[in-house]
Amino acid sequence: MLDILKAAPDLRILCAGDLMLDRFVYGAVSRISPEAPVPILKRSRETRMPGGAGNVARNLAALGAEATLIGVVGDDREGGRLADLIGAINGVEGDLIAMRGRPTTLKTRFVTGGHQLLRVDAEDVGPVDAATEAELIRAIRDEATRASAILLSDYAKGVLTDNVIAAAIDAAGQASIPILVDPKSRDLARYGTVDVIKPNATELGIAAGSATENDGEITRALMTALAQTTAKAIVVTRAAKGMSYVRRDKKVKHKSGRAQEVYDVSGAGDTSMAALGLGLAAGADLEHAVALAIAASGVAVGKAGTAAVTGTEVRSAIELGMSGGGVTSTTLDTLLLQLDVWREAGLTIGFTNGCFDLLHPGHLKLLEEAKAQCSRLVVGLNSDDSVTRLKGPGRPVNSAVSRARVLKGLSAVDSVVVFEDDTPAALIKSIRPDVLIKGGDYTIDTIVGAHQVVAGGGKVHIVPLVDGQSTTAAIERAQVDSPK
Repeated sequence: MLDILKAAPDLRILCAGDLMLDRFVYGAVSRISPEAPVPILKRSRETRMPGGAGNVARNLAALGAEATLIGVVGDDREGGRLADLIGAINGVEGDLIAMRGRPTTLKTRFVTGGHQLLRVDAEDVGPVDAATEAELIRAIRDEATRASAILLSDYAKGVLTDNVIAAAIDAAGQASIPILVDPKSRDLARYGTVDVIKPNATELGIAAGSATENDGEITRALMTALAQTTAKAIVVTRAAKGMSYVRRDKKVKHKSGRAQEVYDVSGAGDTSMAALGLGLAAGADLEHAVALAIAASGVAVGKAGTAAVTGTEVRSAIELGMSGGGVTSTTLDTLLLQLDVWREAGLTIGFTNGCFDLLHPGHLKLLEEAKAQCSRLVVGLNSDDSVTRLKGPGRPVNSAVSRARVLKGLSAVDSVVVFEDDTPAALIKSIRPDVLIKGGDYTIDTIVGAHQVVAGGGKVHIVPLVDGQSTTAAIERAQVDSPK
C-alpha cells in the first residue's frame, strides 16, 4: 500500500461521469420555529466543493496523482462556480462540457453539530443530448491515451449513457489500462466487461435482490451479481464493516477495516473509488488496492463535509494498522492532521502535560476532570531525557513508551504526544488547544502557555490536587517498604 502511494505522482487517471456542486450550510440550532415544528438554523458559514466524479478527481489529486476530469455542467451560475472550484485544484485538469437548458446538479446540505438536518437537491436526471454525448465520447477517447486508468462515476444523473460507457470500455482496451465503475443502476450488466464494479452494500442488495447485512448475505449477493455481469471483479463497500470482493474465480474475500469515529459519510465512496483506482493504476493486485481503499475511506468518514484525504493521512492510517493498533504515542505531524479532523467535526480540544512516571490517583483525577472540559484530550508527555533533566538521575522509572501505553489505555485520553523540551510551550503553540488543564500546584501565572491559550480565545482549568499523591512520594514509599 505504501508503494502505491509512492507511485501516485507518476500516474494520471481519467475520471468521467456525473458532476455536482456540493454546498454545505453550517450553523447552530437553539430553538424551534413558532410557525411549524422545525428547527431554526442560524447560519454561520457556507462551503462549496466538487461532488460526484469531481470529488473522485479531488481525492486522486490529494493522494498525489494527476487527474483528468470529464463531465457535464449546466450553462448557469452553479456551473461556473463548479468550473472555478475544479480549476483551483492542483493536480486536476478539467474538461467540462456545458449543456444549454440543463441545470448543474446542486446538493445543499444544512448541518449543525456535525449532523445533517436536511439535504435539498436541484437536478435534471434525464440523459444528456446526442451532441453532448458525442463530445463526452470524443473527450474520453482522447484523454485515455495518456491515462493509467479510467474511473467512471455513475450517480444516475444522465451522463454515463450506454454509448458513453461502451466508448470508455473500448478506450481502456485500446490503451491497455484498467477501467472501474461506481454504479447507481440496479442493472449491473449495462456496465459491460469492466475490471471492477464497486457498489455499496445497499446498491449490491438492490441489484442482487437480496439482503447484505452479514458476510454470508454479502457472499450470496456477490455471487448473484457476478452471474448478472461480465465484469472481471465486483468490490462492495460496507461502511464500518470494510469491503468484500469477488473475481471471476468466484472466491469471495472479506476485508475488515479499523474501527473509526464517523462524523460524516458524505463522499466516502468517492474516496474509496479514488484509492481503488489508484491501486490498480499502479499495477497492484486487487487485494492491496482494496486494502488501500479501506484505509482511505476510514480517514474520510472522520472528516466533515465531502471529504478528500491526503496521502500523508492515509500513510499514517496504514502505519497505525501495521502496528496492529499498538502505537500509543503519535508524531506531532500526525497529531496536527487529527486535530484538523476533530475541529472540522466541531469538537473542542483539551491539553494537559506531565511526566506521568508512576500513575496514581492524583493523575487519574487530573485526566478525568480534563476530559470533562473538552471533547478530545491530548496529553503531552515528557521524553525520557526531559524527565531526567527535570527530576534527576534514576528518573524516569518507566520509559516513554511504557508511560504512553498506560496513558493511551485510559478512556479519558484520546492522543499522546511525546515532547523533548523541558516545557510544552512549543507544543502548545502548535496544538492551539481550546482548553489548557493543569494540577492545583500551579497558578494561572505559572502555567506554561496559559496566557497564549487565553489570548487565542481558549480557557485554562486548574484541577485541585489529591492530598498525599505524587510520583516522588510513591517512589519514596516504595524504597522504604522494599527489603534491604
